[in-house]
Amino acid sequence: MGLDLDFSVVLERWPLFVDGAVMTLQLAFLAIVIGGAIGTFCAIGRGSSNRFIAGLCSGYVETIRNTPLLVQIFLVYFGLASIGFKFSAFSVAAVALAINVGAYTAEIMRAGFESIPPGQIEAAEGLALSRVQIYWHVILLPAIEKVYPSLTSQFVLLMLASSVTSQISAEELTAVANYVQSDTYRAFETYILVALGYIALSLVLRAAFWGLGLVLFPRRRRLGTPL
Repeated sequence: MGLDLDFSVVLERWPLFVDGAVMTLQLAFLAIVIGGAIGTFCAIGRGSSNRFIAGLCSGYVETIRNTPLLVQIFLVYFGLASIGFKFSAFSVAAVALAINVGAYTAEIMRAGFESIPPGQIEAAEGLALSRVQIYWHVILLPAIEKVYPSLTSQFVLLMLASSVTSQISAEELTAVANYVQSDTYRAFETYILVALGYIALSLVLRAAFWGLGLVLFPRRRRLGTPL
């Protein structure tokens, strides 16, 4: 029994795949920006001397990291609807993904914060730098630089995980593939193309983060250190 592949009927629907890829990148961008902020503040909160704040942040991280992403998406999607808030599938997907990646970002950033030598902070305090200056120049930026490769890998994984949002009808790349294969009855060809599409999106995202790293951390570029 031979394998009969016919990509022509699938490729005819290429505009749908382009729209799905664009939505996938939009979802990833929003989730990365919002989740990155959530994770950074949560990492700071976990190191707070206030037990309530530290416990709240720890509870959030452990809850998210120990529950499936799909369950989290359903909780946000059906939870908001049950209390009368009606949002688009795209908005719900972006929020759910941001909440998810925020927990993982918090753990990565916490490792970055812990890598900052205490003497470096004490020296900054001795120079009479303000608390904001110390957090930005002495703690935050050096911490991000140390964990930047881990952050970029986590964000790329987030983009790939966005395929799960097809379960709430967010019209990203996997949702488009589901529609195309049901319309053409060419499932194998459809998902081959979608797999190649995700590989291309991953490469684009990694290239973008590499370029951003060169801008944020020029010292690494001068030293030839990989980002």
